[in-house]
Amino acid sequence: MAPKKYEVRLSTEEKRLLRKVVRSGRSSAHAITRARILLKVDEGWTAAQVATALDISERTVIRARKRYAQEGLEETLHRRNQVNRYRKLDERGEAHLIALACSPAPEGHDHWTLRLLADKTVELALVESLSYETVRFYLKKTNLSRGGSSSGVSPR
Repeated sequence: MAPKKYEVRLSTEEKRLLRKVVRSGRSSAHAITRARILLKVDEGWTAAQVATALDISERTVIRARKRYAQEGLEETLHRRNQVNRYRKLDERGEAHLIALACSPAPEGHDHWTLRLLADKTVELALVESLSYETVRFYLKKTNLSRGGSSSGVSPR
């Protein structure tokens, strides 16, 4: 069975707006690419032709057509907010991590490392799992990872 085809029929006003987006160059690369996709598809180009012409994947063309058909022009041009993202540590956990980074290093170590902090956070049952890069994110947010404090946190 062939995949469902989503029709793209642009009004004169939509075409004018999309051409303006492409010509001005002031929009994001994402929006300009989507505008070009919609203009080409409206002219009757196939997904394969558009993909080849714009050096993108066919799947990108299909998704843009689908989004236009289901949600309209504005939603097609702009990225969605990623609502499925969540934070590993809540405010309490983040405060715990910062306090831990500012505390003396564990025995046998002269300073905290990101991995040691991640392991200790898991050991304290603040989270089920935590990567050292996530620790870096939280500490960078508070300026502790770059010597903003005398904590001496090392990336190793």
